[in-house]
Order: sequence, then C-alpha cells, then structure tokens
Amino acid sequence: MAKVLQLAFSGLRRANKNLIASASRQYAKAAYEADGKTKVSIFNTEQEYGLMITGFSQYGFRLNNDMVIVGPMAIFPRSVLSWNVSTYEDINEDSLSFFCTLEPKIDILILGIGDQPVTQSLSKVIIEFMKKHKINVEILRTEQACATFNFLNAESRMVASALIPPLHISYNENDILQSKLRRKEIYDETD
Repeated sequence: MAKVLQLAFSGLRRANKNLIASASRQYAKAAYEADGKTKVSIFNTEQEYGLMITGFSQYGFRLNNDMVIVGPMAIFPRSVLSWNVSTYEDINEDSLSFFCTLEPKIDILILGIGDQPVTQSLSKVIIEFMKKHKINVEILRTEQACATFNFLNAESRMVASALIPPLHISYNENDILQSKLRRKEIYDETD
C-alpha cells in the first residue's frame, strides 16, 4: 500500500512540476529577465482613472474595477498589493519600510488602522520613522483612510495607503439598501 501511495505521489509531483514549468515558460517570454525580476499585474488599465476603494468589510476591500482584496492591503494609484500585517499592533518600521523604497517617492502615506482609535504611542513611532524618510503620513481609522485615499488619488497626488479591514462595521439604512440592490442585481432576485 505504501509503495502504491509513493508511486501516486511521485506521479502527481512530476505532473505538478511539468505544469509549473510550462506555465513559467509561458509567462517568462514577456517578463524582465535580469536580477531583481518582478511581476506586476495592472488591474485598471484606464489611464484617466486610478484605483479607488468603493467598499470594505471585516474581510477586505472592494475596488472600482470590481476587484475584491481579502485582508490588509497596500494600494497605490494604479496597483494594489497584499500587506502582511494582522492588526494595527503589527505596524512597525519593518512593515512600513517598503513604502520608503518606492520610486518615484510618494507624497503621503495614509494608514488605515481598522476601527481602533489612533493612539499617541503608535502615532509617534510611525511619524518619526516616516519623517526620517521624508514621507508625510496620516493615521486614521480605515473608513476615513479609504475616503482620504480616494480624494487624494482623484487629485492625481502620489499617494499610497496601507489599510487594515475593521473588525466591526456599523451599518446605516443606505448601506442596507445598497446591499439589497447589489444582491438583487447579482442573483437576479425579485422582491
């Protein structure tokens, strides 16, 4: 029995390697081949419009191009990346160092720390670190950070935002109505 399983796993491993090799050959043709090779997918190809945040939940964010990003994210005018933090307590010099290496340099970094109140100790550490790198920073709750990012992005500013989804969301009547309309549109439900 063990021999049969070993042969089966060996075959699967070989098939997986072949699949990965053929996929990498397919993508390598258009990729940059020198040291430091990186692959970026541009989601929004409209030059006149940048990425905007149209919604958020406890699980992630929805963008104006109907992309859904699960978990914390770093968003820029034309691209978005997953941000490897779990809570606002994970925000430190290491988690922010990426924003200091960007070229062209960003004008301002908008930090959305979920639904936690902005604390003086967290603000001080972040502001001092970003000041060393000559980057302005604004620390807000995620709801306000999303709106601020959208506004600055619409003004064509060199803005980036690092956002953590809030743990708790308060809904109003308009949110419930929009949710019902979206559900009706998606599932073609009738009242």
